[in-house]
Amino acid sequence: MLGRTASSLFWLSRYVERSEDMARLVDVGYRISLLPGVGNGGHREDWKSTLVSAGCEGGFFDLYDEMNEKNVVNYMLFDENNPSSVRSCLRTARDNARSVRTAITREMWESLNTTWIEFSDIKPHHMTRNKLPTLLDWIKERSMLFRGAMLGSILRNDTFHFSQLGAFVERADNTSRILDVKYHLLLPQTEMIGGGMDNYQWSTILRSVSAHRNYRWIYKDNRPKPWNVAEFLILRREMPRSLIHCYSWLTQSTSGIEQLYGERTPSIDITEQTYKTLREGDMTTIFADGLHEFLQNFIACNNELTMSLASDYNFA
Repeated sequence: MLGRTASSLFWLSRYVERSEDMARLVDVGYRISLLPGVGNGGHREDWKSTLVSAGCEGGFFDLYDEMNEKNVVNYMLFDENNPSSVRSCLRTARDNARSVRTAITREMWESLNTTWIEFSDIKPHHMTRNKLPTLLDWIKERSMLFRGAMLGSILRNDTFHFSQLGAFVERADNTSRILDVKYHLLLPQTEMIGGGMDNYQWSTILRSVSAHRNYRWIYKDNRPKPWNVAEFLILRREMPRSLIHCYSWLTQSTSGIEQLYGERTPSIDITEQTYKTLREGDMTTIFADGLHEFLQNFIACNNELTMSLASDYNFA
C-alpha cells in the first residue's frame, strides 16, 4: 500500500472518531451547565475544562474574548478556524475518504458523505440551546454508523488495520485527556465528595464516554467513586473506550500489518510496550506515582506512536 493511502485511511478514521469525541465533550459541558446553583463562575470553569480536554484552549482565546457556552459550542462544533471542530473533522475525513475512494467500500463513503452534506446544511445561528442535545446525539450516531459500515463491509487487510489504528489512537487520546483534566477539576472539591452535585458530575463524565451504565454494572455502585472511575477508564478491558481496550486493538492491528508486510517496525514495539504497561498496571501504583504523571506519559507515548507510524509507513 502507498504511504499516502495508508495515511489517508489512518486520518480518515481518526477524524471521524474525533468528531464524535468533540460532541461528547460538548455534551459534558452542556449537562454540567444545567446543574442548579453552580453559578456563572462554575459554568465558565467547566467550559474551560472542556476546551482544555479537547486541546482547543489556546486557539479559542485567539478568536474569542469571552468564554461562554455560545462561543465554546460554536468553536467546537462549527468554527472552520478550529482544525478539531466537528465541521473541520468531517470535512477533512471526507477529503481523505475521497482520496482513497477505491480503497474503501461504498457503504463507508455514503455514510460519511451523507453526514458531511447534512451537517453542512446546519446554520450555527439557528442552533438554540434546546436543539443542542439532539445535534450532539446525531453527530455521535453518524460516527457510529460510519464505524458500523467499516466493520461490516471492509476486508480484513491493511486497509482495515490502518483504519483501526486511526480510530483507536484517537479514542485513547480522548479518554486519557478527559480523565486527566476532569479528574483534577473535581477531585480537589473535598467538601463536595459524595454530595449530589459531585455524583452528578462524575456520572456525566462517565456518560461522556458511554460508560455510565457499564460502570454501574461492573462496580454495583450508584454513586461513582473517583478511584473506580479512574480504574474503569484505564485498566478495565470490558470498557470499550478504556486505555487498555484501545491498546488491545492497536496491538492486534500493528501485528496484522507486520504479518501482511513481513517486517517489524518501531511502531509495533511502541504499541506492545504501552500495552504491556497497561496490562501490568494497578491503580495503587498509578496513584502512588501520580495519576496526572501516568496520564501525561501515556499521552506522550500515544503521540509517539502516531509519529512512528507516519515514519514507518511513509505517511504523506
